[in-house]
Amino acid sequence: MLRVLLDTNVLIHREAATVVRRDIGTLFRWLDRLGYRKCVHPDSLTEIEGHKDRSVVESFRTKLNSYHQLQTLAPDTPEIAAVRTLDQNTNDRIDTSLVSEVFSGRVDFLITEDRGIHAKATRLDIPTRVFTIDGFLEKVTAENPDLADYKVLAVRKEYFGNVQLKAQFFDSFRRDYPGFDEWFQRKADEIAYVCRSDDGTLLAFLYLKTELKDESYSDIVPAFDPRKRLKIGTLKVVANGHKLGERFLKVVFDNALQFQVDEIYVTIFRKTPDQERLVRLFEDWGFEYHGKKSSAGGEEAVYVRAFTPRADLDNPTLTYPYVSRAARKFIVPIYPKYHTELLPDSILRTESPLDFVENRPNRNAISKVYVCRSINRDLQSGDIVVFYRTGSGGPAYYTSVTTTIGVVQSVVTDIKDEQHFISLCRKRSVFTDKQLSEHWHYSANRPFVTNFLYVAPFPKRVNLKQLMEMGIIQKAPRGFEPLDNEAFDRLLGASHAEMRLVVD
Repeated sequence: MLRVLLDTNVLIHREAATVVRRDIGTLFRWLDRLGYRKCVHPDSLTEIEGHKDRSVVESFRTKLNSYHQLQTLAPDTPEIAAVRTLDQNTNDRIDTSLVSEVFSGRVDFLITEDRGIHAKATRLDIPTRVFTIDGFLEKVTAENPDLADYKVLAVRKEYFGNVQLKAQFFDSFRRDYPGFDEWFQRKADEIAYVCRSDDGTLLAFLYLKTELKDESYSDIVPAFDPRKRLKIGTLKVVANGHKLGERFLKVVFDNALQFQVDEIYVTIFRKTPDQERLVRLFEDWGFEYHGKKSSAGGEEAVYVRAFTPRADLDNPTLTYPYVSRAARKFIVPIYPKYHTELLPDSILRTESPLDFVENRPNRNAISKVYVCRSINRDLQSGDIVVFYRTGSGGPAYYTSVTTTIGVVQSVVTDIKDEQHFISLCRKRSVFTDKQLSEHWHYSANRPFVTNFLYVAPFPKRVNLKQLMEMGIIQKAPRGFEPLDNEAFDRLLGASHAEMRLVVD
């Protein structure tokens, strides 16, 4: 029986009487379904006993028998002792003790939302055994596809008035924002973005508002400068292993580009782990803390993301979707059977959108994985990649086309073994775990992994005949083939590409 150690905050949120998190329930259903032993560290028991919400303490006491309490603790190894030298307080020391149980092999996995614990796991070279809730759900749904709870349907535009306001999904908003229901009703004829499971259950909701330079921000400190902004008015995403958070961020960035705003901002309470996870998602994609906003529900944190054209070569997520003209450029082939599965927004006119309605993590994610055996492996962060869909249904001369522009995040060539390879690719590539295993063993020339950001599709597709006639390439690419600046510029022009995305 596999043993899973649960961090204190996961346990507290499971037993809280007033906060409902569907992802916590999903997590525990998976743990029970797979027969994992749910373990509790003695330090977590001490933390829970000191929790200010006594109803949580009492609830946990009554359910203590459903958890396995660790009776003995792993002694510190030299590696753990080295980590402890950096601990500054009691919380840090407890975090190290939790990681120690995984490092020693006394438990198989640790589930935590704490970034400090994940950083320690990385330092100890055990990041594949320490999971966020969403990361663990990704793992178990990938390993057990036949047991997945539900299918997730694609993002859709929907009038507020057609969304079931009384759904449990909105309870957290009702707790945080007095008058939320009345505000929602007044928006009846406005548009939101929603995502549902196949039984109609709401899984994600996003409302955006464009604000002009004369917008009043008297309730925000420090005050905003006059700028055109996109406000993320309402956003909630249920963590279920399907990368819905990234999909909805893509919607945000697409709207910011369409309406040519200077900034994007969001106001958010930081009361719950769910909200903290959203904050971390925003921070990962370039949002920075600005200040505070006073509201009827209390004080919200304000996060701002500049959207003026600029490109960070070292960390492209911070300036997504912009890419740098100074970066190196490559063209790389992708087979038709994988193309639209990995790059759904680059669907061809000859393909049916109905075949790609059901959401999958690799479709939703902005950050994707391309698996390759290219001779050229010398890619680096910030490099631009153009995807070339190989031919099908006719001569490659006419049916092979360039479809997509992306930007490299990182390249992993020093892959230790099959399991390391699978963990790198899971949920962001087009392949199942079984297919990844087959790729790993296909030949002695082991594959490597390119992590990239999907930037945009080309409005006009240029086929191999045109590419060669225009001198963009001399032959069909095999692996990552370099493009010089002139060839790249000719390709952008012929593709009717959004030129604002490429910045000097």
